Amino acid sequence: MSGQLKRGTPLPSIRALAGDLACSVITVSRAYQNLEHRKYIRTVQGKGTFVADVEPEERKQVADATLYQAFRSAVEMSFRLQLDPERTRRTFENVMADVLKERGDTE
Repeated sequence: MSGQLKRGTPLPSIRALAGDLACSVITVSRAYQNLEHRKYIRTVQGKGTFVADVEPEERKQVADATLYQAFRSAVEMSFRLQLDPERTRRTFENVMADVLKERGDTE
């Protein structure tokens, strides 16, 4: 999977990341705490914060849950726009076909 950080990759300090993202140190600290609570990262006192070793099955579950939520949001938006389910399904199929075409993939 492209864009995936390998186990042991060092992460920027909270202050450095907050500066790069132009956001609050508190916001980054909370994000790091959340990721550490979920065991996606680990902090070693005096050394820094690193990407943890996440089991492939857990990565798959997170990916599935993320995709489900994105689709759910899109379907809820279609209902707010008062589109019928069949039109929503066709739109999804069109988007899928467009993305596959852009990537050069075949179905």
